[in-house]
Amino acid sequence: MYSRVTTGTIYGIGSRLAYVETDYSKGMPSFEMVGQLSGEVKEAKERVRVALKNTGIEIPPARLTVSISPADMRKEGASYDLPIAIGILISLGHLTEQHVKDTLIIGELGLNGEVKPVKGVLPIVLRAKEEGIKCCILPCANTREGAIVEDIEIIGVNDLKQTIAYLAEETDGRAHMIPPASPTPAELSTERFEYDFSDISGQENVKRAAEIAAAGFHHMLMIGPPGSGKTMIAKRIPTILPDLTREESLEVSSIYSVAGMLDDSRALIKTRPFLNPHHTISEQALAGGGRVPKPGLISLAHRGVLFMDELPEFKKNTLEILRQPLEDKEIHIARTYASCTYPADFMLVAAMNPCPCGYFPDRNRCKCSYTDVKRYVSKISGPIMDRIDLTVEAPRVEIKQLSAQEKSESSSLIRARVEKARRRQLERFEGTRYRFNAELSSGDIKKYCPLGTKERALIEQIFNVMNLSARVYHKLIKVSRTIADLDGSDRITTDHISEAVGYRITM
Repeated sequence: MYSRVTTGTIYGIGSRLAYVETDYSKGMPSFEMVGQLSGEVKEAKERVRVALKNTGIEIPPARLTVSISPADMRKEGASYDLPIAIGILISLGHLTEQHVKDTLIIGELGLNGEVKPVKGVLPIVLRAKEEGIKCCILPCANTREGAIVEDIEIIGVNDLKQTIAYLAEETDGRAHMIPPASPTPAELSTERFEYDFSDISGQENVKRAAEIAAAGFHHMLMIGPPGSGKTMIAKRIPTILPDLTREESLEVSSIYSVAGMLDDSRALIKTRPFLNPHHTISEQALAGGGRVPKPGLISLAHRGVLFMDELPEFKKNTLEILRQPLEDKEIHIARTYASCTYPADFMLVAAMNPCPCGYFPDRNRCKCSYTDVKRYVSKISGPIMDRIDLTVEAPRVEIKQLSAQEKSESSSLIRARVEKARRRQLERFEGTRYRFNAELSSGDIKKYCPLGTKERALIEQIFNVMNLSARVYHKLIKVSRTIADLDGSDRITTDHISEAVGYRITM
């Protein structure tokens, strides 16, 4: 007897529907599984057979064939266990195909019949809804994650026996099922931040640069001696960024779901990510990949901040990986079994010392030669520097600033200005693919960032004197546009351009 059960599989950070086809027929006893399966999927036949036995169902000796389609896509993971078991039960006559109509099933089985949690539930449920599936049967530990998706029924099961009871519509069995978990109010609210900009003494110029970067989603580099507050400022940038929208939140949460970083305690990410990798991080961990590609840190920072402290200490090859995602907002990973494109629309915030010891040009403390300084700075290539919108100096903080009684401006005040500037950008780019000034392509800069005669003459003079590249020229205009938005101005003025060029310090 033939049966067909709908399930889902992860592909990149998205998902595709897959189908478990089962055929039970007379013949030499065997249990065959086909469909370009990985080792853990092939092992499912033993897990399923024993789980069925311990649930009280024996598979009669006959020829059993299981195919997971589409056959041209490699299947990974243990999430196929439960749909395979249900497919076998339909083939054996314990259930009918009507019981699984418009239903998607995923879950790993323990040998005792327990249904264990799996990765990537959120994108699978999202795809199921798009494909017209009306119900998803998930492990109980994944139901809160699945319940994020609206207008689709989510059923949580603890074991195989509960799954059979639900599908067979057994009232007694259903009475013992755990109701589908919904996101808690805390999960749907914004997280409270531990840090605040009011904690920072001095560094007004750097804080202003951080405000501009947050308003236009620009990349930013801070250069200064140890203890000048670079890391403190970077950690507080998320406190002035607007909340994720519902669509952005689902997008970010899907990435974390695929990476296995969502659980019952956090089913929906509402605050923009902030990731701070150590400089010893490998290229693969930063970019993503592996035998079966998985998202790396630059994808986990999507819609948020990637902070790279001590930038020159990162391996050169690791830094060069940033070239493509900084420009294209995505990264392509090609491996033997799959080629994936991961989103990587993040805000890069970096910090570095001006020399190996950190105190250049203070010759009372710095003992580095000019050759040492040049070699240290040259670890960051020209193409990477070209892709950074704001480069700002963080000087040593004086004792008067540290002992001042007045508190600095709070994050909430700065955030209010940032949100106001963001609203101006959203109105300007309504109906387009853009959301922030930093996203503007060179072809659309003239349309959205027009310059007057005086402004054009000034920026041409700056271009020639500073010997700028075309990319930096366009970034200068985009930063000027963000400064104008913060000022509430409809047009870019010479004052805005002059301030923007002040954030292009040379090293």
